Amino acid sequence: MTEFTAGRENGRRRPRGYADWRPQAKTRVLLEQVQQVFTTYEDYLPLTVRQVFYALVGTFEYPKTDNAYERLCEHLVRARRARMIPFDWLRDDGVVVMQQRWFDGVADFWDHVGQQAREFEHDKQIGQPVYVELWTEAAGMMPQLARVAEKFSVPVYSCGGFASLPAVRHIVDRARRRNVPTVLLHVGDFDPSGEAVFDHIVGDASEFLQADRIIGTQKIIAERVALQAWQVAEFGLPTSPAKSTDSRSAGWTGGTCQVEALPPDVLAMLVEEAIQDYLDGDLLAQHGDTEREERVQLLRALPSGEATS
Repeated sequence: MTEFTAGRENGRRRPRGYADWRPQAKTRVLLEQVQQVFTTYEDYLPLTVRQVFYALVGTFEYPKTDNAYERLCEHLVRARRARMIPFDWLRDDGVVVMQQRWFDGVADFWDHVGQQAREFEHDKQIGQPVYVELWTEAAGMMPQLARVAEKFSVPVYSCGGFASLPAVRHIVDRARRRNVPTVLLHVGDFDPSGEAVFDHIVGDASEFLQADRIIGTQKIIAERVALQAWQVAEFGLPTSPAKSTDSRSAGWTGGTCQVEALPPDVLAMLVEEAIQDYLDGDLLAQHGDTEREERVQLLRALPSGEATS
């Protein structure tokens, strides 16, 4: 058995598990503002810490500094340990899980099948003039983006830095299995690295596909949905100077901005509009009708009693 001992942080014992907390008056005010942010964007939960940070900056004039961000991170950790904020309101990444679905018996299996039938969705990209993929630089934003994209059957991918060669190759392999162009929509930071990452992925994948494609319609179309210079200006987003340590900053003019500074509802609107621009609306409606009919067929095919359980 391994014995865990509490560490110390800044000379104080680091809390473990749930821990009571009596924040100072100034911190209580900040937490009330955080609650207002969650209330405003409750339809887009979970939020990332940076989205909360930028909402505080824009709405409550919270300091836009690294120190202020670190303080917010600490306060949000303590608030969750103190049960002031539900854990599932914030998205934290870093854990990768590989797990198969197991069942505790036949009844559990049929219950799972019944749930799948009730949630059955038709692939709305079948027959479309293109196939759309949505890419994001911030893995923490994937649940929000998936909530918008899933009703169009658009998959969401994340790439935090320069994609590995296998990741690029997967794009090419998927594109080669389609007989229509592949559209890559991108959501990332407005800065030299953010743009360079996406340009690298698109350029590399396009070169491979150009050499390996089977038919002429197999190609890659790329569009940066966010963040763009006009969006930074139109929505009054906070900017910072380009990092002098980034070699790509030499040719960059103006400030930089993180995509998480964009309000979640605005981001959802931009993504949905971008997807709709590429997909046939009439065909989407037809898929919706087919989906409802096929869902009924599946439920009727379940063993007696499962369809209504």
